[in-house]
Amino acid sequence: MTIVRLGYVAMSMELKNASPSKTMTFSQFQKIKDREAALRKLERIALINLNNTLRLLKHNAASDIHFYRLTSRLIPLANHEELLDWDYMKPLLPSLREVGDYAKENKMRLDFHPDHFVLINSPKKSIFQNSIMTLKLHYLLLKNMGIDTTHRCVLHVGGNYKETEKSLERFVDNWGLVPKSIQNIIMLENDDTSFTLGDTLYLCEKIGIPLVFDYHHHLAHHHHIHWEDNWSRVVKTWESSPLPIKMHISSPKSEKEFRYHSDYVDPTMFFTFLNQIKGSVPQIDCMIEAKQKDKALFKLMEDIKGWPNIEIIDASSFYIK
Repeated sequence: MTIVRLGYVAMSMELKNASPSKTMTFSQFQKIKDREAALRKLERIALINLNNTLRLLKHNAASDIHFYRLTSRLIPLANHEELLDWDYMKPLLPSLREVGDYAKENKMRLDFHPDHFVLINSPKKSIFQNSIMTLKLHYLLLKNMGIDTTHRCVLHVGGNYKETEKSLERFVDNWGLVPKSIQNIIMLENDDTSFTLGDTLYLCEKIGIPLVFDYHHHLAHHHHIHWEDNWSRVVKTWESSPLPIKMHISSPKSEKEFRYHSDYVDPTMFFTFLNQIKGSVPQIDCMIEAKQKDKALFKLMEDIKGWPNIEIIDASSFYIK
């Protein structure tokens, strides 16, 4: 028997006017002649984003959702090269702590998935350094929320550069330059074009961090279709983590556009995976990467009601026997 908990990404399709990703471009920033006034406007936008994040967490608590991915766009222009003197954390501390306290009180698992431009294995020093800056931002957001930062950021391996082995080894080389506090927040995910489950497992085992298995990505890009052969290795990468094992679930938009995410999750596809791993772990947290966000979560729970070997726990969780 395994407990399955479902989560969703960043935006709610049910809660109106609650975007946590409101932004300002640098071009818009420059149009405000008073720089201090422009910075205060950025801070107001960030505070709106944090307030909306708190609203989303309250929506999650009311809906029995215990797993949620925070947006990486909470603070617009946070690491822009022209704004490196901006102490953006100080005015946001009370709101960050409010978000973190609420999540902890309601026993919610929160994490991030920084954007694709975070490339630890980049051959360009400037891109690597910018990646570390971005990861530091995520670390500080979590720390100032009062949340244990361990294994809270999912990354793809990075660029392949048409040299898989060299790109993997460059990741290992660059990893030694990543501060320990940043290393501790990272998990790696297999992707749908460059690095397979086998490639990503190699790295996770070598540097000692968890692997987040993306089932849809594996079906789109693999050397060996039988992921089950490596499942015990995936589970082992989580042995030292304080968190339950995590995976990503989504469904292809169509056969022709297989790599693109559908609006909802195909329950048959999902349970093809779950029926293979049930009983191998006490709990698995499944992040839904579907266009309809929380609406896709609610639909999936509705779809599986009455299925054999399923016992519903609450609005986002169930046992699979």
